[in-house]
Amino acid sequence: MAVTMSMRKMLTVSAAMVCAVAVASLYGASASTETRFIKNTIASHQIVIFSKSYCPYCRRAKAVFKELNKVPYVVELDQREDGSDIQDAFMALIGRRTVPQVFVNGKHIGGSDDTIEAYESGKLSKLLGINEEHKADL
Repeated sequence: MAVTMSMRKMLTVSAAMVCAVAVASLYGASASTETRFIKNTIASHQIVIFSKSYCPYCRRAKAVFKELNKVPYVVELDQREDGSDIQDAFMALIGRRTVPQVFVNGKHIGGSDDTIEAYESGKLSKLLGINEEHKADL
């Protein structure tokens, strides 16, 4: 009887481990899908803004590029079913899930304040390879 009880415990533990691995791989696959989407999007465009259409901070970040006569590729997360999952993937990638998140030439600039600071300091113009002569204050 002791052997039978021990075998049942082992089978129960084994079954639990198999279930845990299956669940972990399911969630891991989902997270990697969003992570791949983020990385592919950033690699495919010179300027990428992950945004929400109603967000005033996102509008400020977009205004910087309008001032520079550059058209960013914008991903409006509130208009996508997987928008929240993409934000979760950002938490894993860069340690924040807030919007906007701005990337230039594959480099993470940051949010709205970071983008404005990069614009005002000339860092953004350098990354984009443009002349700063006509820079306006935002």
